[in-house]
Amino acid sequence: FSDYSRNAIRMAALMKQRVIHVFTHDSIGLGEDGPTHQPVEHAASLRLIPNLDVWRPADTAETAVAWGVALQQRERPTALLLSRQNLPYAAKPTSALAPNASGLDAIARGGYILAEPVAVGFKPTKKAKAVILATGSEVALALQAQRLLAAEGIPVRVVSLPSTTVFDRQPLDYRLAVLPPKLQRIAVEAGCSDFWWKYGCAAVVGLDRFGESAPAGQLFDLFGFTADNVAATVCAVLGRS
Repeated sequence: FSDYSRNAIRMAALMKQRVIHVFTHDSIGLGEDGPTHQPVEHAASLRLIPNLDVWRPADTAETAVAWGVALQQRERPTALLLSRQNLPYAAKPTSALAPNASGLDAIARGGYILAEPVAVGFKPTKKAKAVILATGSEVALALQAQRLLAAEGIPVRVVSLPSTTVFDRQPLDYRLAVLPPKLQRIAVEAGCSDFWWKYGCAAVVGLDRFGESAPAGQLFDLFGFTADNVAATVCAVLGRS
């Protein structure tokens, strides 16, 4: 319901005030509450406000880091977009970009490599052929799709971008290491797709219409937020049937 406090959010950003705005309806996952409670366009619109950090965390670890980073800010407000669904925890790897850094350090940079290609059976792990970018509840879908693709011999990297605003301020070499130009990019977020094209995505699994009144699981199936559809989208981008 950020529309009700839009002026306060904007003024906090303009005045460089450390205000933390907490929003709990982040997607069509609020199915039973209907489209009025499903902010398909709000994450994208909040990201457009200058000097406002926007976080859409995928699990408890990303949420804790988001709170920590927000508290450390001195000249900008933060908007936390939290899920109402139960989300699984995703194991955080030690960052290959900083050998002695923990996964929590990588999260604080707004975007990080969550999972490199997985090996199937006794086959060696191959280099990634594409990157799946995801936020919030869709990170779990990206990881599921990664496993489906691995079974078909298609290695992909999964990148979690809990805060695109923080990630965009990182040094260019870090951003290119997370999102190499040579790899096709596919974004997954249960919201408007327009925002994601700026990352050079070849495809976006998004939602450019209002939701419906139904249980969350049915809505995610209806609108294509499934591991099968994400995997199929990656295959289409790579020209694999």
